[in-house]
Amino acid sequence: MNKKKSIAQLIWGISLALAGIGMFYRIPQVMPKIEGMEQFSSLTIYIRFCFYFIGIVLICGGGKKVYDHYPRS
Repeated sequence: MNKKKSIAQLIWGISLALAGIGMFYRIPQVMPKIEGMEQFSSLTIYIRFCFYFIGIVLICGGGKKVYDHYPRS
């Protein structure tokens, strides 16, 4: 059971890191649509910062899970 849980955590970590990388790929495509909305046009810098921050957190969290999966020598 422990081995199965460990592999699941590794897959989850890789998925988190890939989701974070996907955020960095997707943000430049989505921001023009958000800037076009009148309600959010004055908040674009804050929204952009939040999106990039979420991407960084996902990559770091996934990287930590992958790093913790491998035993230390």
